[in-house]
Amino acid sequence: MKRKLVIAAVATSVVIGGGTAVALADDGPRSGGTKVQAAGADTGAGTGAGAAQVTAAEAVAAALQHTPGTAVSADREDDGRDAWEVDVVKSNGTEYTVKISSTDGHILSTHRDAADDDARHDLTTLKNTTVNAREAAQSIAPKGTVTEVDLDDDGPAVWNVETASGEWKVDAHTGKITQDRDHDKDHGDDHGRGHGDDDDRDDD
Repeated sequence: MKRKLVIAAVATSVVIGGGTAVALADDGPRSGGTKVQAAGADTGAGTGAGAAQVTAAEAVAAALQHTPGTAVSADREDDGRDAWEVDVVKSNGTEYTVKISSTDGHILSTHRDAADDDARHDLTTLKNTTVNAREAAQSIAPKGTVTEVDLDDDGPAVWNVETASGEWKVDAHTGKITQDRDHDKDHGDDHGRGHGDDDDRDDD
């Protein structure tokens, strides 16, 4: 009887201790219910005000662990929900949007879309490439905090990677990195037009 009480107590403590885990969505394959933690979370650095944030590369890894396939984009939501959305395409062209907490790496939800030509086109574009979305994010991370990774579907296989300080392109075949000057120029033109408008108003 004492042994049964001890076992029951241990089981109860496990349930209580694991209460922070979020149940995985029903759609898509599961990864055994494990969560992907932000860097340093398992050493205690993932709690409190100084909690580590989940990077773009970690978000992609978490999404693929939960829903295996090919990641074609990762976007950090800026609407206050503090989450990553990673689009994963299956081999049959079905696309899943996996939402991951940007603070602890938990899977928040999974939405499945019907197979379509755009998703199949992404798979075709990435055929025989050597640099995936996670690796593209990792290669740009030293240049600034990555907020978005997206496959350029209008041309060759290139990853568009956006950071807080600018945008970059990563060749999916060679890994070559180039700065997106066109994006910087567009922003510069916008600023220039703004200053010009101010000058016109002053002359009036």
